Amino acid sequence: MENSLKQQARKVQAAAGDRRPLGLTCTWEHTVPDIAEARRAVTDLLRQVGRPPRRRVAENACLVVSELVTNAVRHAPGPCSLVLNVSPDGRWLRITVRDTSPSLPRVQPRDPGRIGGHGLHLVRSLSLRFQATPRPTGKDVTATVSLNEADHG
Repeated sequence: MENSLKQQARKVQAAAGDRRPLGLTCTWEHTVPDIAEARRAVTDLLRQVGRPPRRRVAENACLVVSELVTNAVRHAPGPCSLVLNVSPDGRWLRITVRDTSPSLPRVQPRDPGRIGGHGLHLVRSLSLRFQATPRPTGKDVTATVSLNEADHG
């Protein structure tokens, strides 16, 4: 990965019965991130937890990451971070993108004729849960995606 990306893997080497999630944090300091790096972080993490995703699960998680990181790059000045956490039981992936804009995301009214503005509709439809949380220096936008293939029809 290029120099603009600081990546810290929080590997949880668990003793038997330890149910802590495994996570990964990526921070882009000064440059626009390579969205492909963010998608690779998702698939790498899923492999690390021993749950190689079936195609649809990985595609949906990567799409959510792409949309959220792209929104941070387009609408927030300064650095952004991607925080990924797999639940202890491996059933879901929590995706959090932290940026420096205090403006919370707004879902645009549906308009099939409009170019752009559809990403949050996709994120919400692919997520079990979606929320935006203001912080003193920006916001966190979090989506929780199921890792169960049956949930991804």
